[in-house]
Amino acid sequence: MEYGQFCPIAKATELLGERWMLLILRELFLGSHRYSELQRGLPRISPSLLTKRLKQLEHAGVVVRKSKQGGQAHQYYLTPAGKELQPLMENLAVWGMRWARGQLRDEELDVEFLMWDVQRRLRIDQLPDGETILCFIFGDIEHYNHWWIVVRDGQVDLCTDNPGVDVDLYVRSSLRTMVEVWEGDLQLQTALRDERVSTQGDKMLAKTMTSWFGINPYADVRPGDPALTRDTADC
Repeated sequence: MEYGQFCPIAKATELLGERWMLLILRELFLGSHRYSELQRGLPRISPSLLTKRLKQLEHAGVVVRKSKQGGQAHQYYLTPAGKELQPLMENLAVWGMRWARGQLRDEELDVEFLMWDVQRRLRIDQLPDGETILCFIFGDIEHYNHWWIVVRDGQVDLCTDNPGVDVDLYVRSSLRTMVEVWEGDLQLQTALRDERVSTQGDKMLAKTMTSWFGINPYADVRPGDPALTRDTADC
């Protein structure tokens, strides 16, 4: 994508405006380094396009690819130039929460991205010592309606297949309800009280869910006043 202008915004957009590019950067900023981790955070991107975009970011000096020990796999890291994009990403997130969140369409309720973010924002320091097994169940969808989170030795694993271990706490809700909780549009405590989210199992885990269940870090950003979208800015 080329604009044929020397404007720095145009030149930056030639790279960052490519489809999926900003979301790949989002995943890198959130700590995804392995190719498989990037795929899990972006389940709807094709492997060929993800590979192409990563190569573009490498060529631009935004991302560097490093070989793991043994040289069998690679991990991707932001360069200092890439890290300079952090304020842009944060401002986009705040602007999106304030002005672009709107009413979510059913096709935007991506359970794979939701659960990937749930597991990486889990506050494991608020969980009991030892192993903790959580199972999230979405009764209103047909595919990927059971998710297991295994917390063991300070590591968190997300599974769509039953890991074959005893579950400490089952959490049930509709997909939309859990997305609303994650977005900050619905308080988890309210959802639990109104039984839009229900729990079964370890009573202490259920009681402390609001402390260990992490949500969108921009959830406190409130929607903007619609009147401001119709006002004419001062020139």
